[in-house]
Amino acid sequence: MFAVYGIEGQLFRGPLDELRRVESVRAVARTRALPSSGHGTSLREFASVIQQTASVVMHHRPLDAYVQAEPAHMPRHPLTRVGDIMSRSVITVAVDSTVLDAWQLLATQGVGQAPVVSAAGALVGLLSRADLLRPDRLPAPQASPLVWRALLAQAVSEIMWTPIPSVAPDTDIRQLASVLLDNGLPGLPVVDDDGAVTGFVSRSDILRAVVTDPPLDLWG
Repeated sequence: MFAVYGIEGQLFRGPLDELRRVESVRAVARTRALPSSGHGTSLREFASVIQQTASVVMHHRPLDAYVQAEPAHMPRHPLTRVGDIMSRSVITVAVDSTVLDAWQLLATQGVGQAPVVSAAGALVGLLSRADLLRPDRLPAPQASPLVWRALLAQAVSEIMWTPIPSVAPDTDIRQLASVLLDNGLPGLPVVDDDGAVTGFVSRSDILRAVVTDPPLDLWG
């Protein structure tokens, strides 16, 4: 199950096929898609990495020795749901934060992106370090220090991704991957039935799940 949140609150809640028809999400995907070159890996390349990594795991089985050493009665449960792989210690950015405050928070916490929340804690958007460093947003190197100060004093609400899709913990991981590919997003906030942010799930979380034992169930 997916939901879409913006400044006005929840805008949509429903399954994947209906999410794909939500125009506000499609518009964000068109205008804010991740670049296919530069420091980040494109999501299409990311999908290829998943398949290649899964192939290596299936053919070479580096964990065979561990599996053979396990007691025969211990069941192995493949990872199938977002709740199995999401990061539960989620960092959030207040919607009234400045660009400088947000940058310092992301850098200090060592994360590339974070959900943006209102004063009441409701999800309203997503901010990434890549957004803060977009060439079309940065002043020219020779620009006046006043221009740079104005940029750093901007509100996060002016540059965040919004409206933003979110995902429920019991959603199938393959559906999550489809949304990331469709919308060019680095990850999605995980929310409960009341819309409270309970975690974050990223492309890196999916990659880690591919090589984890028990493995991500790509073919179930």
